[in-house]
Amino acid sequence: MEMSEPRTAMSRRRLLCAGGVIGVATAAGWWRLARYRPSHEGGMLGVRAAHAQARAGEILLVDIRTPGEWRRTGVPEGAVPLDMRRDDFIDRLDAFVAQDPTRPVALICAGGVRSARLSRQLLAAGYQQVIDVPEGLHGSSAGPGWLASDLPVRPWNG
Repeated sequence: MEMSEPRTAMSRRRLLCAGGVIGVATAAGWWRLARYRPSHEGGMLGVRAAHAQARAGEILLVDIRTPGEWRRTGVPEGAVPLDMRRDDFIDRLDAFVAQDPTRPVALICAGGVRSARLSRQLLAAGYQQVIDVPEGLHGSSAGPGWLASDLPVRPWNG
């Protein structure tokens, strides 16, 4: 029995040490993920420019977040809420684009990751004018975001 006690204590120490290392690595991974911004081949706009251009009708600003996110924060003024997870997302987007085919499509999400990825996918699918708003609603390494910039939102009651 005496031999099992030191092994158990030793195993506990190793486990605690490994847990600490994993905890630090996980925290560092989350920090990197929060600051991650995928590359984008199309244009980019800051939130203030996106707001001004959406209000002027120069761009079609599409909020691609989820209904739960819209409910919590509201939808940016001038933006069309269109959940990117919808099965008919492309059909719905095409319907909005058809209203004015010369107007670029600008995508905004929470922190710029989804909008950058979807922008790349739309460009690869043949869309010609796709713009990313990499700050998103909550901010990213690109800037403070829509909400911190004190830009207007409207409630979403879907």
